[in-house]
This record gives sequence, structure tokens and C-alpha cells, in this order.
Amino acid sequence: MKNVIRLAFVVISAALPSAVFANANANANANANWQLIDNFENGASMAHWQKADTDNETDPHVPNPQITERRQQDGNYYLLKKPAADGIVGNRKALTYFKLPQPVPVGETYTLYARFNVESFPNNHIFGLSDLAPEGIEKHAYNAFEPSLRITDKSESSGLKNDGTLMVKLGKGYDKIQNPVTGKPAKPLQPGVWYQVWMVMNNAPLAEGGQRYDVYIKGGEFSEQTKVYAGAEYRMKREQPLIYFFANCNTGQKKNPYGNGGVKYDDLYLTEGQNLTQP
Repeated sequence: MKNVIRLAFVVISAALPSAVFANANANANANANWQLIDNFENGASMAHWQKADTDNETDPHVPNPQITERRQQDGNYYLLKKPAADGIVGNRKALTYFKLPQPVPVGETYTLYARFNVESFPNNHIFGLSDLAPEGIEKHAYNAFEPSLRITDKSESSGLKNDGTLMVKLGKGYDKIQNPVTGKPAKPLQPGVWYQVWMVMNNAPLAEGGQRYDVYIKGGEFSEQTKVYAGAEYRMKREQPLIYFFANCNTGQKKNPYGNGGVKYDDLYLTEGQNLTQP
């Protein structure tokens, strides 16, 4: 990895202060506790990534249209994910998932760390963790997510036009991450820039204040690790162990496609507790 920015997810239930900059050195030994999901340096790991196109409406029909490939740039390997090659539309659910090194138990707080890079807009991507096994992921697709992040600039059915700002799940919809210094939503993600994200996930039951997550980010407008959202909500709140890293994207409808812009993923890690260090 050369000159890149890393990403991690942290799930907790504390309120978001007016301006919070996380101390990445708060736990001197925490970086030793990260468990690797995948950093894509070993090509053999790709055999463990599972893919499914469960709503393939391409016409003419293209079998397995999603692009989920290990790529290399300047000596660093990463995963590129797109719903289909440019110009191909109608792949509505391009699912990709990978089993976590250990489950996130009910009642525990864990941190997911990752780096991501928007290859290009327009696009429509979501990634995070699932509490379902492969059969359930392929059956439920978007509803297989629990904590998740959304990257898109697509127009909604309501007429709202998204602008590419990173979003979290909240209620029946989504909410943009916030810049605590300005008190306004963060700026749209910059294509070609590596971001680091920490997702701190409180996997306690809902009645105990769980099924929520907090998000910290570094990259783009955030030159320092910054808490950009507190108390985002799990999508389904099934109160089960989290067991898979999961990413989904789609081209949109054939008659009104969103676009096939890709997202790059790298350095996926998981650890017990709130851990704001860099693996």
C-alpha cells in the first residue's frame, strides 16, 4: 500500500459532539488486535469471495454481468466492484460477500476498518456487514444488511438527487455524514481519493441501546480522523451475530439507469471493542 488513506467503521451509541477528532493512539496496543478480513495482497483469497447477480435484467442477456476483480496500482492490490461493464444496464442486484474471521456476537461492540475509493460517478453502492448466511444474503439482498454505508449520486423516486456524499442508514431512509466543524453535511466523495473509515458497531439488542453504529473517517475534506456520525441504525435490527462483509450495487432500471461507476475496496479488518487505530 503506497500513499493511501484507510477506512474503518465504529459502532457506538454516544452523541456526536460539535467537533470531535478521534485520537488514533488512544490504545497503544490496539493495532495488534486487528483481524484481517482481506487486503487483496494474496490472490488466492479471491476464491473465498462469493458473487451473485440475483436480479439480472440485462437485455441482451449477459451472464454474471457484475465486475468484482482484484486489481493492482503502483504495487498495491485492491478489489474493484462494479454492477456491470460500462454500457451494460439491467443488473439490479450485484452481490459480493466474504465471511468474517470471527462473528460479531450479540451484546458486543466491534470495529470494522476499511479503505475505499470511488472509481467514478454516477453509481449506486452500499457496503457493510450482514448477519445472514449466503442463502439469506442472496434471498434478501439489500435487506441482508445491518450496519452499512451508501455511496451514490442517483436520483430517488421522490425526485431527490443524491450528490455522492457518504451516507448512513437511518429509519426507512439514509442520512449524510456530517462535518462537525461546519455543522453541515460533508462534501461529496472525491473520485480517485482513498478514504479510511472506522465503523464502530454496537451489536447489543435494541432494548439495550444497540443495533446502532458510529462512523469515523479520514480523507478528502477530513485531514484528521473525524467522527462524522453517531447513532446510525442497523437496517433490519435482527439482533443476530454479524458474520459476513457484504457489498451490493446496481445499474438501475434498463429504462432509467443510474450508471456503472465502480468502488475500490482495500485493507478490510475487524477487531473487538472500539478501536480507532490504523491496522
